[in-house]
Amino acid sequence: MSKLYVGNLSYDVTENDLNDLFSPKGEVVSVKIISDHQSGRSKGFGFVEMSSKEESEAVISAFNGYDLKGRPLRVNESIDKPRRKSRDGGGGGRRW
Repeated sequence: MSKLYVGNLSYDVTENDLNDLFSPKGEVVSVKIISDHQSGRSKGFGFVEMSSKEESEAVISAFNGYDLKGRPLRVNESIDKPRRKSRDGGGGGRRW
């Protein structure tokens, strides 16, 4: 499987929209649009998993810059970021 970053999404683009757009280029394994935890509104980007690297390359070639609902998509290979450290304050320091 190969994961893609899809950015510059219009706020009214749905996961089904992306699935329908990308599926002619290959098998879409999963689609996830990232939303704000408080408002539930789209943050304007998401991730799509295709079943192969070749299919991902076809999607990038076909849809990077493609106008979807008035915005040019930014589609490229997703790069996994290392997890952030917890901000819970733990760490064995002394408490007075």
